[in-house]
Amino acid sequence: MTGPLQIVLGTISVLFLIVSVVLAYKAVRAMVRIIRTGQADSSRFGPFGPRMKTLLVESLGHTRMLKWSAIGAAHWFVFVGFYGLFLTLVEAFGEVWNPAFHLPLLGEWSLWNLFADVIGTGTILGILYLIYRRQKDHPRRQGRASRFAGSNEGRGYFVEAVVLTVGICILLIRALKISSDLTEAPAWSHPVSGLLATVLPDSPDLLSVVAFVKIVVSLVWLVVLSRTLNMGVAWHRFSAFPNIYFKREGTSGAPALGPLQPMTSNGKPIDFEDPGEDDVFGRGKIEDFTWKGMLDFTTCTECGRCQSQCPAWNTGKPLSPKMVIMDLRDHLYAKAPYLLGEKTAAETAPDFDVLKPSDEQVWASGYARIEGTNDAQAHRPLVGTLEEGGVIDPDVLWSCTNCGACVEQCPVDIEHIDHIDDMRRYQVLIESNFPSEAGVMLRNLENRGNPWGVSPSTREDWIKEVDFEVRMADGPLPYDVEYLFWVGCAGAIDDRAKKVTKAVAELLHTAGVEFAVLGSGETCSGDPARRMGNEFVFQMMAQENVETLNGVFEGRVPGTRKIVTTCPHCFNSLGREYPQVGGEYEVVHHTQLLSQLVEEGRLTPVTPVDRKVTYHDPCFLGRHNKVYTPPREILDSVQGLSTQEMHRCKDRGFCCGAGGARMWMEEKIGKRINVERTEEALGLDPDVISTACPFCITMLSDALTAKKQNGEAAEHVEVLDVSQILLRSMAPVGTPGTEHGAEVGTADDDVAGTGSAATGHGQA
Repeated sequence: MTGPLQIVLGTISVLFLIVSVVLAYKAVRAMVRIIRTGQADSSRFGPFGPRMKTLLVESLGHTRMLKWSAIGAAHWFVFVGFYGLFLTLVEAFGEVWNPAFHLPLLGEWSLWNLFADVIGTGTILGILYLIYRRQKDHPRRQGRASRFAGSNEGRGYFVEAVVLTVGICILLIRALKISSDLTEAPAWSHPVSGLLATVLPDSPDLLSVVAFVKIVVSLVWLVVLSRTLNMGVAWHRFSAFPNIYFKREGTSGAPALGPLQPMTSNGKPIDFEDPGEDDVFGRGKIEDFTWKGMLDFTTCTECGRCQSQCPAWNTGKPLSPKMVIMDLRDHLYAKAPYLLGEKTAAETAPDFDVLKPSDEQVWASGYARIEGTNDAQAHRPLVGTLEEGGVIDPDVLWSCTNCGACVEQCPVDIEHIDHIDDMRRYQVLIESNFPSEAGVMLRNLENRGNPWGVSPSTREDWIKEVDFEVRMADGPLPYDVEYLFWVGCAGAIDDRAKKVTKAVAELLHTAGVEFAVLGSGETCSGDPARRMGNEFVFQMMAQENVETLNGVFEGRVPGTRKIVTTCPHCFNSLGREYPQVGGEYEVVHHTQLLSQLVEEGRLTPVTPVDRKVTYHDPCFLGRHNKVYTPPREILDSVQGLSTQEMHRCKDRGFCCGAGGARMWMEEKIGKRINVERTEEALGLDPDVISTACPFCITMLSDALTAKKQNGEAAEHVEVLDVSQILLRSMAPVGTPGTEHGAEVGTADDDVAGTGSAATGHGQA
């Protein structure tokens, strides 16, 4: 059935294929060379088994994509269609020469035909839904609220058009084979194309033309891809697999949350006591990133899931995690000839102050300030203002709260927080360029061991306010002491957090849990210093604390070195970051321990608490450490409570604004994050906004106080830790704070009947 038409189309197809393959080979080779210019990182390669399992589960199971169910399901069909129906492209090269061509062995196999029919149809329906969602969520309709704001829409349209066209061609070719009587596969194996065949002519030539169109569209896509190395919306189809395999938490398969990684240079942790002369501190240039960082930048699909969840972006700040990665990616590939030695930059930097914001900067400062490959690109500072030609604007860098929403939502496992904090490290340690108010916090940490700068003896003041004995750790703990209670800076110093400390201590005492505290021997865990980029101060404080803790736990075997803390930031640092400096402990959050004590019957809530409660997930307890259930179990155990979840909760919870050392920085741009979150909570008309973090209590309380002053919140609404609610439920019936009403929570003596000030509330 080969005629002149088939010979012409077949010849063109083969020639186009040769050109496309050559260009694709050169593109992949160039991309690999560029990525290999990054710093070494040997931690990404093993173990093979768990990493491969994670790759298969995430890719085939689409576990990250299905966090958004409908979009995830649609993308799954497009994904399976792209790889599973690749052989239909191979078959098309035969069909363009001979319309009756079939793949050997597979071509007439019923199950293959059924698979191709179902997945081909699913691909078309899937991409149509994704096209609909892109238009429904388009920036022209939603403005800044669109997750596609700042994405390259033209590239997205191109990829969608290619997928749709190829999917239609697959079904048309199959239908034309049926209408032209060129297949012997049973009717049940091609239900959709069989139906389509009823309206198509008997035309083998038309089949060859459609096969040619399928080939040309596919190869045009490949050529465009090969000529545009920063086209993540297309390249992620290939780079996503290694990016998932080489993810930071490859063994567990978890996203890159929880502990921040130590500073490394050339693949090795930096020894701050004796750093090497050529050690690179943080990321000050694009070539300072590791090869995995560069792979991250390459893989970004510009889908905007991270952006849609980012608390900074959602409150009018310039930070978009998506655009940070896009900016780094575009700068990397624009500077690539200089990194590879193909070009040499002039010794003097150009005058950047003539730059004007581009159209894209409607969405975020720092985006696309310099385009193309040129000396200006080569001399750009990684972080800098418009006048300085910076790739990332300082306001972008310092807006991050480290909440982890971006990392949690990213379908291709990009490690946004690690990259942002690495850039912060360079700004702090090398440039000494950071928000001035954060400098006060750092000096307080170095001089007094706490962010407030108060005397260490202040840490013991709360002990005088409880009516039972609290043991002080003096040397190794006696073996009858089960837990060391790590109070934390806020829990010992901040008045609101001290109430939580006293409530937890009283509950542990009631349950018969033997615990001790360090008192003035405790210093900050170092989390604020590390999260703002001062790794040196963190290392100093962490090593000091590890020395103290190892002395307290001297002689204890693993499994008996138990710490309980009320602060999720301390919980994360002590449990997941201190092993980096030799501190191995079993760290639990107070909600985990209290939930266990309730379950064991050692704490029994008996008094109904007639209050409507909504729970706010602290980021470092929830997303970073996956502790979602224990706080809710505690609330569920309290009779009379009516609980209702906020729209943004659990792994989509909204930050209070205090993480990433933002607790110690002024919030000068856009709407305050704590106000946004408090308004969401107040929308449910609660009596209590509950949480389990001292920073969250401070941020939410401040916003609630402002709302009360403006008459936008009822006076009886309060912010309480779950432990305070649990303690109220153990007080006698009728105790102030347990009943419902407008007066609840306003009386100065509104204590939960325990004889202590443990759950005092109603004060700012």
